[in-house]
Amino acid sequence: MRERIRDKERLVHILTAIDNLIDGSKRYTVEEAEQDTIIFYGFVKQVEIIGEATYKLTKEFRAEHPEVEWDVIEGMRHVLVHGYYEITPHKVWHVIHNDLPVLRPFIERYIQEESANQ
Repeated sequence: MRERIRDKERLVHILTAIDNLIDGSKRYTVEEAEQDTIIFYGFVKQVEIIGEATYKLTKEFRAEHPEVEWDVIEGMRHVLVHGYYEITPHKVWHVIHNDLPVLRPFIERYIQEESANQ
């Protein structure tokens, strides 16, 4: 059962994974991820964490914040887990550089809101 009180914890997991991905993409190039599967799957795991933490958010929380495409984020996790053979470093880099910078401010704001409500 999903508990509203744990939404803040899940949001922190999302923010941490976003920061790990952004920081990691500064240390490694997409070419290095293409050449080293361990590096690549480290990035993939962080994206999976974002999707899993999103899945664990309560339906109420997600409904209260429709400006984020939660279903798309959750769906990415399913693709990474079940369609892992279709994911490329370039697709992951696209998410890191195009989607995560847009998502991050929302997550920061939600964490602040949840902290104020506790």
